[in-house]
Amino acid sequence: MREINVSKIREAVTELCLKANFELRRDIMKALRAALRKETSSRARNLIKALIENAVLAKKKRIAICQDTGFVSVYIELGSSLLLSGGELTEAVNRGVEDAYKKGYLRKSVVSDPLLRKNTNTNTPCIIHVDIVKGDRIRISVCPKGFGSENKSAVKMLGPTSSEKDIIDFVSDVARKAGPDACPPYILGIGIGGTFDHAAHLSKKALLRSIESKSVKKHFRKLEKDILRTVNSTGIGPMGLGGKTTALGVNIEEFPTHIAGLPVAVSVSCYATRSAEKVL
Repeated sequence: MREINVSKIREAVTELCLKANFELRRDIMKALRAALRKETSSRARNLIKALIENAVLAKKKRIAICQDTGFVSVYIELGSSLLLSGGELTEAVNRGVEDAYKKGYLRKSVVSDPLLRKNTNTNTPCIIHVDIVKGDRIRISVCPKGFGSENKSAVKMLGPTSSEKDIIDFVSDVARKAGPDACPPYILGIGIGGTFDHAAHLSKKALLRSIESKSVKKHFRKLEKDILRTVNSTGIGPMGLGGKTTALGVNIEEFPTHIAGLPVAVSVSCYATRSAEKVL
């Protein structure tokens, strides 16, 4: 059995939080450049150019892509043949987040009580999801998500006889209501199936996937494409000022569900969808 000290996990989380906040993902940069070529509106083109320039400067100067450096979600795939030593996993992950936000001069946005609203001044605790998988490795993915887009996310419990059109209508309605407030062009993570809470989990996890990837199932690949086309037909455009590019990508994650329901969740994410991963 392979052994790893949790200090290595702490260091990896710190590295990933900094990378995610400073470096816009390659798939998103590629999509922005493709959108720039397709846009015909001069205003939309100028806005996309500004987003690209912002991302280039953030990476070069090692400063945050966005001033809202987010609430961090950490996704861990933990090998069943891996032994952790030297401490506790949750503590190591949270300390890694704290280290990053101190080292990178990143805004600390977490409050310790949702009603009393006192800032923890560490940007912790973070949300940690752990899946036990085969092997002796650990895969760590971080997703620091701002609340301008998080506040526009939604879950709907559709009925079991609902059609794909009902799903498309719900997602496009979420995008319309988000309008300019969540800094389009969006990345839309969609969770379909499971339960109320699991659909939301799937939708957030979908944001970790490259927008160049597609669902492994043909009917879900088609649904991703249809949703993207419908959302882009709204004309909301970059920063809500009109254009062809309201969304850059749509990723669907699905799970079996109950005979009596069809949960659908939409995680709205801004153009600066931030994530990074590492395998130890």
